[in-house]
Amino acid sequence: MQRVTGKIKWFDATKGFGFVIADTDGGDILLHANVLFDFGVSSTLEGSSITCEVVETSRGLQVSEILALDAPLVDPVDILAEILPEGTDVLALLAQDTLAPARVKWFDKGKGFGFLNVFGMPDDIFVHAEVMRAYGLADVDRGEALAVKYTDGPRGLIVIEIRQWDEALGRK
Repeated sequence: MQRVTGKIKWFDATKGFGFVIADTDGGDILLHANVLFDFGVSSTLEGSSITCEVVETSRGLQVSEILALDAPLVDPVDILAEILPEGTDVLALLAQDTLAPARVKWFDKGKGFGFLNVFGMPDDIFVHAEVMRAYGLADVDRGEALAVKYTDGPRGLIVIEIRQWDEALGRK
């Protein structure tokens, strides 16, 4: 087993795998979805930095454990300024300190959006792929538990911050 740092080349949650490019030699290392799940996430973004333990298998190098995973930095304020109505005080919205527990109703990566439900609320909450990306999420699965902040948007409720459930609870 060896420790490797690198970047996520690509990851497809539907296929259940992707590849890491090692910083040292640029070689591809297989990354299975179950290893991401063991780390507490269901997807990752292209270009994310990763530190992991790698093992040699009969089919090549494979990630056996993720030690650290950091998404590329994207400023959510810039993204929200484009999505929310003009004049919205994005910083004030993000300063709210309460994250609500939510479940994914559905999300279509190809369309770039989906909807969540917050316990006890009848309304669906719209989630944009770019907002997810700003918080390090590439994809989410139906029924997945998340923590969100939301506000009134141009056509209903809209997510302004989204976190993996374990991250919101401080378990990562």
